[in-house]
Amino acid sequence: MLSIGEFSNICKVSTKTLRYYAEIGLILPAEINPENGYRYYSVEQLETMLFINRLKSYKFSLEEIKTILKSEELLDEKLYLALSKKKKEIEKQVQESKKSLNQLNDDILNLKQGKSIMSYLESIDVQLVEVPKMYLLYYRKMVHEQEFAEEYGNNFTKLFKKIQDERLTILAPPMVLFHSAEFSPFGLDTEFAIPIKEYVTGTRDFHPGLCLKTVLHGSYSNLSSIYTKQREWAEREGYESNNALYEVYVTDPSQVQKESELITEIYYPVKKKV
Repeated sequence: MLSIGEFSNICKVSTKTLRYYAEIGLILPAEINPENGYRYYSVEQLETMLFINRLKSYKFSLEEIKTILKSEELLDEKLYLALSKKKKEIEKQVQESKKSLNQLNDDILNLKQGKSIMSYLESIDVQLVEVPKMYLLYYRKMVHEQEFAEEYGNNFTKLFKKIQDERLTILAPPMVLFHSAEFSPFGLDTEFAIPIKEYVTGTRDFHPGLCLKTVLHGSYSNLSSIYTKQREWAEREGYESNNALYEVYVTDPSQVQKESELITEIYYPVKKKV
């Protein structure tokens, strides 16, 4: 048997942490002396502690680790699923960190060259275009930001199925219209739509008219920069909003391997200020 101090030293975990782990039922002492309350751990528990530390290094929460240890399923099967899920989470974090690092390097380079870190906005092109009337086959609903990717897939799957079943003719790529006047934690008034040739049940007229148009190549994280540049252009040239802002997905996000392959058209319907 090992005293709590010896166990702590071998595993590099403080005695305070070990007492907390025991309190939450993560790893209990193998024996507690009833006379003086001294805690002892078995040699076999060293591997359990190493296992806990390893999962902690993968950013598993203590509750997640406890669930894995207490699972009635085969430990290896449960662990394989948990590790696979965590691997995807870490890969996503690594991609986001790489993106931030690249952006940071660009900002540092701009500053060295005497430019503002916001100078990238100068490369965003805004065009004033006239968009003709179209018929939209659509679904409109309130959508929370974190649900958008799932709702995108679900709603367009239903729209494409209806188009196939009714043998309708697609005229342009899928689009999403944002009808909410402001960002809300309760969801955004969102319309998923596909322009079609025929006017049938479930379609509506949409006449964007005069619009500011910008083409985005790459990550959707840059959309806010597009919105900003379009608003600045409208303010400077004397235009104001005239309809719901909408995005046209020239490339299907589920079919590209890299974010750099994404192509999105952003339209901001406007009219001249009186």
